[in-house]
Amino acid sequence: MGSLLEQIDDPAALRKLERSALPQLARELRAFVLGTVAQTGGHLSSNLGTIELTIALHYVYDTPRDRIVWDVGHQTYAHKILTGRRNDMQRLRMAGGPSGFPRRSESVYDTFGTAHSSTSISAALGMAVAAKRQGEDRKVIAVIGDGAMSAGMAFEGLNNAGTAGADLLVILNDNEMSISEPVGALNGYLAKLLTSRLYNSVRSGGKEVLAKLPPVKELAKRAEEHFKGMVLPGTLFEEFGFNYIGPIDGHDVDVLVATLANLRELKGPQLLHVVTRKGRGYARAEDDPILYHGVPRFDPGVGIVAKAAGKPTYTQIFGDWLCDMAARDTRVVGITPAMREGSGLVRFSQTYPERYFDVGIAEQHAVTFAAGLACEGMKPVVAIYSTFLQRGYDQLIHDVALQNLPVVFAIDRAGIVGADGATHIGAFDLSYLRCLPNTTVMAPSDENECRQMLYTAYTLDTPSAVRYPRGGGPGVPVQAAMTALPVGRGEVRRETRRRSQRQALLAFGSVVPHALAAGEELDATVVNMRFVKPIDAELIVRLAREHEALVTIEENVVMGGAGSAVAEALAAAGIAVPILHLGLPDRFLDHGDPEQLLADCGLDARGIVAAVLARFGPPRPEVVAKPAA
Repeated sequence: MGSLLEQIDDPAALRKLERSALPQLARELRAFVLGTVAQTGGHLSSNLGTIELTIALHYVYDTPRDRIVWDVGHQTYAHKILTGRRNDMQRLRMAGGPSGFPRRSESVYDTFGTAHSSTSISAALGMAVAAKRQGEDRKVIAVIGDGAMSAGMAFEGLNNAGTAGADLLVILNDNEMSISEPVGALNGYLAKLLTSRLYNSVRSGGKEVLAKLPPVKELAKRAEEHFKGMVLPGTLFEEFGFNYIGPIDGHDVDVLVATLANLRELKGPQLLHVVTRKGRGYARAEDDPILYHGVPRFDPGVGIVAKAAGKPTYTQIFGDWLCDMAARDTRVVGITPAMREGSGLVRFSQTYPERYFDVGIAEQHAVTFAAGLACEGMKPVVAIYSTFLQRGYDQLIHDVALQNLPVVFAIDRAGIVGADGATHIGAFDLSYLRCLPNTTVMAPSDENECRQMLYTAYTLDTPSAVRYPRGGGPGVPVQAAMTALPVGRGEVRRETRRRSQRQALLAFGSVVPHALAAGEELDATVVNMRFVKPIDAELIVRLAREHEALVTIEENVVMGGAGSAVAEALAAAGIAVPILHLGLPDRFLDHGDPEQLLADCGLDARGIVAAVLARFGPPRPEVVAKPAA
């Protein structure tokens, strides 16, 4: 048989295939995904696990007229390949290439932009209600994983969907269970039965008859619920108003197609439970789906090869610090919303399992849970990505800052993140943190300073945050000893050599090394500000009086960020001085190489120099007074 995949340029071509050809297409598609990700890097385990489900959805449903909303969206590579982007996948997550997540601007088949979890049911319900209001016979499907189902927003969507009266199919992609062959066959049979027209006609007709006999109706209802509760794990979803089907084998494309074809004809909210295996078809990913969740480029024949130990990343520095603090203080606990590996908590979870709390994909709960611990004298440390802390912002304000509780937020992935793109960039945390009363906000310029700042945050009796970038720093050795920094005090790292002292560069966190390099070329004073809140107003005022202009530099949006804090301090002191704010632009940055993105934003040394010269002109030559005659 020739290549089927090369014949598929859109789902319409897929739907022309004989159903018997779909298993072969699944094999080809799985091999293509593996080969692509091996060359580009990206999410592997989750995509290998949804090959058959993706084929079945596009085979049964009339996409893009019918809407598919993929929760999180890191499992959509097969979807992208089948919807006209196969030839572009060699540039996956690179500048100008396809995003690693669904994007409405990228394709009409990407019906809703996702990358954060647990949004699919709410979005799909909105689409289903819109279709009903507009009189459109359009089907809407939300595909959500069992991890994403742990978030409160998913249950909010389920609760509303059960009473909204719209036609909606929720597919629960469960990849934590495995199906033995007998159970898989039985569940496949049950799913076909429970979605068949005969079963649902009898079920609906029986309800109409029993409605006239209330006591009998109630008895039948209880009997049905009792039976389904015994043989199917769907009682919870039935209580939400969904007709529960499954679980079925998510790798049996024939069962999937038959079940989805039946479900397409049903009205009201339906929930299909499919069981898949992450990494399906690639033994290394099946055996270690966490390692192969997000991968760099690798040789599929060899697998991922561990890199030789180099300079530690900020994530590793945080993980080591937390273990050291836990050894000192039994009150220290670590909390993460399902990001143990990404946040550097593996060793902590193994060494202090009783003090390690993975709360699932539930950022709001993570923040308030930490607040409750702090109320009782514990020292909670929340390890969270900048872009995920946004999801718990009300809790940050209402439950932590307002009550002035000593919760430490270790904020990873601050600033540019590269290939994950706009949905994961930590561009806003300085802005949304520095406006909160009672909160101390720090940004380390190097590895050792990160450790000292984390310790400083631990010593405070108020909310605090340390934000640091993805990857490593400039390579400064990390000292085992820990010393609390003076709160709200920056340090001058370079003094200008010119008597004119023209500019001072006020740099925050990760951009300090770039500012130092620019300062050498400009012969400018360079300051490592360290604290975003409280800002070092005394130092700012002194620099303004000693220099002709100030330049603020940060890997955060300019609006409301650290530079704004500098301007506010000058205004409060009644000092007017020319000031140039450099930071991330007022737009969402696309995916691409992190260093190139930083340069595109003008935040590398060359960009800083160019911006300063464009605004203030080249340095003036020194004027040396002639000696008196």
